[in-house]
Amino acid sequence: MKVAQIITLAIAATFAFPLTNYGEEFQSLFNGKDLSGWNKIGLKKEIWSVENGLLIMAGEGGGWLATNEDYADFEFQTEFQLTSDSNSGVYLRAPADTSHISRTGMEIQLLDDFHPKYAKIQPWQRTGSIYHVSPAKTGFLKPVCEWNKIVIRADGSHIIIQLNGQIIVDDHIDKHPELLKEHTGLARKTGRIGLQSHNGRVSFRNIQIRRLK
Repeated sequence: MKVAQIITLAIAATFAFPLTNYGEEFQSLFNGKDLSGWNKIGLKKEIWSVENGLLIMAGEGGGWLATNEDYADFEFQTEFQLTSDSNSGVYLRAPADTSHISRTGMEIQLLDDFHPKYAKIQPWQRTGSIYHVSPAKTGFLKPVCEWNKIVIRADGSHIIIQLNGQIIVDDHIDKHPELLKEHTGLARKTGRIGLQSHNGRVSFRNIQIRRLK
């Protein structure tokens, strides 16, 4: 490949997801001490905790954690650590209720893709996918017990997801009219950021957000 082509591709990659300082500065959503700033929704048993500065999800039946505030256009980032068979997610523009948030809002999947039980799942169930909407590119998730960084940009209908420095989803959610009847959340303009509990143990740290102008 010629040098000029390499430079062109590098510039294109940069502008596909420019992590520039427009809008607000990043603000922390987790103080490393307790769950201040988060609401527990649909809690059946206590599975959320803080251990050694990490936000921990351990088990099933924990409902989901919702931010106190709504967010419309934003960049959200966090580091997460999966364990064997674990399943969680990040909710976007979610209503603060016990509805099926992957439909009434949006869910970005966090999953131990390497586990044999998930060998035959759909592409849109892999880590980083907009669940049931946009499949993520694979090959960038680290093995269990290693830390991953995910960055999610929601700018109007344009959703870009970056995993460990690689863009894995770049989609306009208004381009899926056939899904709107089931996925009413695709039409939402604002809502809560959330963390899902499904099963296993997942750790989070460096949970941050900034609003976009």
